[in-house]
Amino acid sequence: MTYPICIASEAVTLREFTRGDADGVLAIIGDDTVTRWLSFDSRDRAQAIAMIEGTINRAQQEPRTEIYLAVTKHDDDRVIGFARIGLSGVQAGKLGYAIAATEWGRGYATDAARALITYAFKELGLHRISAAIGPDNTASIAVVERLGFTREGVLRDHVFTSGAWRDSVLLSVLAHEWN
Repeated sequence: MTYPICIASEAVTLREFTRGDADGVLAIIGDDTVTRWLSFDSRDRAQAIAMIEGTINRAQQEPRTEIYLAVTKHDDDRVIGFARIGLSGVQAGKLGYAIAATEWGRGYATDAARALITYAFKELGLHRISAAIGPDNTASIAVVERLGFTREGVLRDHVFTSGAWRDSVLLSVLAHEWN
């Protein structure tokens, strides 16, 4: 699999993480406004650095088990988000993404997810991509539904975050459904 990966989309660029991305990553994973929607609680600077280090190390392993990329604006290399497809099962992937709260509402999540899904189907030959999203995260559910995902059901008590178990809505898209 290719390393490093860089994908230019309509609004954003997806690229491999670098050790210099700590401030941008911390602005996302250290912000309760963002992490309330994610599958983990807010993290501190040391945890942000550890996340980046792990991502860089896993990106260079063969076979690669995930495509985990930083999201930046075309004219600014600072991290404003991330997009990930964890490779699981046979020709299957699990989609995840987050955008800094200061950048919400500009279409960056939709654009980044579209670019990464296209890459996964065309370059990696995946057959199915799923997303598990908290039922209260209507904005994120709308993102994947706009991209053509179909609701499959609810994963009960799927994630433990903010001191409680939370369900997830399971959605997916298949390669033959993707345009």
